Amino acid sequence: MNIELHKVAVRELVAGYVNSEDEGVVAYGGKLDVRPKYQREFIYKAEQQVAVIDTVTKGYPLNVMYWAVRGDGTYEVIDGQQRTLSVCEYVAGKFAYNFRYFGNLTKGEQDAILDYPLMVYFCEGSDAEKLEWFKTINIAGEELTDQELLNAVYAGPWTADLKRYFSRPSGPAYGLGSRYLRGEPIRQDYLATVLKWKSEGAVKDYMAVRQHEASAMEEWLYFKGIVDWIETLFPKYRKEMKGLEWGPLFSRYGGKRYDPSAMEERIKALMADAEVGRKSGVYEFVLGGERDFSLLNLRKFDDADKRTVYERQNHRCAICGEEFAYEDMDGDHVMPWWKGGRTKIENLQMLCRTCNLKKGGK
Repeated sequence: MNIELHKVAVRELVAGYVNSEDEGVVAYGGKLDVRPKYQREFIYKAEQQVAVIDTVTKGYPLNVMYWAVRGDGTYEVIDGQQRTLSVCEYVAGKFAYNFRYFGNLTKGEQDAILDYPLMVYFCEGSDAEKLEWFKTINIAGEELTDQELLNAVYAGPWTADLKRYFSRPSGPAYGLGSRYLRGEPIRQDYLATVLKWKSEGAVKDYMAVRQHEASAMEEWLYFKGIVDWIETLFPKYRKEMKGLEWGPLFSRYGGKRYDPSAMEERIKALMADAEVGRKSGVYEFVLGGERDFSLLNLRKFDDADKRTVYERQNHRCAICGEEFAYEDMDGDHVMPWWKGGRTKIENLQMLCRTCNLKKGGK
């Protein structure tokens, strides 16, 4: 990894500065991606922008910034994006400092700002080296998400197109899937989720292979197909659907035939069942044929009821009749939950661990 410290004057930075909602933000003669297409679109609050300009005008040092050197000789801001934007926006006349815009300053005052040296580390190396370095500097700076770090390492036309779909507030993925995905698109949460699903967890390897492709249409159609499947199979939306691992569920069950009406009736019943403690597990439970009861976190017998029945049974297992310590026995439903048995003391029996396992396996 080659890391070099450079002094970059503000006048060099602001040369060729363009801020476009659709095309991103570039500076440094068009060679620096300050904010690549559809990356984060937030900027500092007004008081934070003013604080940056106050630091520059007084000649105080700003925190060091980091630029990644790309293979074609261009650069991408890794750390220092908001400081860079604040300086460029002020020189471009977008906001005032001490009630004066940049254009209201004397030439001497303007030159003092334009000659101010920014301290920038130029970072060049392999993808693996850059990722490791970015993780290291991330500890001390404004925390970036893992996906933001990967976006920086595997920057290219494909990653830019991914951001167009998945990283823009109120963009295509937000409009289509905000009811099903957690997090914020602007912090790459949507993109991270979809890539995790598509790559089956091997996100870094997946991005390395796809980095130089021109379009992310495949990933968009993949996500759109998942949402279409969800809304066809489960037309009635419930809040428990948000944040589920829909990608893996689609991989396992997308090719199976289901009756949406029958699914809705079953889901409605399970949602209304007080015995079901984990309502979000209902969807995977019904998709999987109602076999994995652990998904539902079914209500358990409380200790007081188990102790009462243990004493009634004279410390003996209800099946084998052997005597056991209380700690070596389990509370069991006489009539199983799936047959309509409730978690009430009238439906409770105490079994030894061996008998309980045998019964559970039937």
